[in-house]
Amino acid sequence: MAVITGASSGLGVVFARRLAAENDLVLVARRKERLEALAAELTVQYPCAVTVLPADLTDEKGLGEVAERIAAEQNLALLVNNAGFGARGLFWAPNLEEQERMYRLHILATVRLSHAGLRNMVEKNSGGIINVASVAAFVRRAGSVSYGATKTWMTAFTEGLFLELRSSRSAVKVQALCPGFTYTEFHDTAHIDRNSMARPSFWLQPEHVVDESLKALRQGKLFVVPGWRYKAIVALLSTLPAPLRLALEAAGTNKEHGER
Repeated sequence: MAVITGASSGLGVVFARRLAAENDLVLVARRKERLEALAAELTVQYPCAVTVLPADLTDEKGLGEVAERIAAEQNLALLVNNAGFGARGLFWAPNLEEQERMYRLHILATVRLSHAGLRNMVEKNSGGIINVASVAAFVRRAGSVSYGATKTWMTAFTEGLFLELRSSRSAVKVQALCPGFTYTEFHDTAHIDRNSMARPSFWLQPEHVVDESLKALRQGKLFVVPGWRYKAIVALLSTLPAPLRLALEAAGTNKEHGER
């Protein structure tokens, strides 16, 4: 059984389509109609059982229901913490409620669901968790402070879990998936013009991102950065002194906003 959050669009849909051939699924998202349409599609194409679980993971009741389902699932093999969203604007602008929702979804929901999943998996000594982070965990920019901060937290959290599982000699695997710009509804929802973000050569197909993730999970890799351009960017920035890294990040922000 694989549980996928944020399963109504984007990477969540692709994860569901890739996993349905060999797994029963629990699909979690707010939009029930979309989940039901995807479930109908998958059960026609694959011999899998699909459970639709509509829930808002920023709400305590919805989050609790999903956590209970994960904890009680006897055949849990994979949890994909994919639910997330982005927002643009200066941190002190009047959108604090939206930013607080982001922290609840990216951080608190990931904590709660990972805790439920690991208590289930570690006891059986099998299974895996994929936390969908972002290249933004390694590359900061003005205008997306909360998004970058939550994704940085997610990679640190996943690394800590990896070390605990290794020290416990557990066979359970964890992964921080860190894609760059990817063709999904993510940027449409955030009202972001893709052309202002990056050249077409920097945009990834969601199928490639998911395939890289699942292949790396089988290999037990902790950090997965799809695309050679993004691998190079992350590798470079991780070696630079802080002043030089900050200068490059500032230059990237200025270029995005058309400044000189």
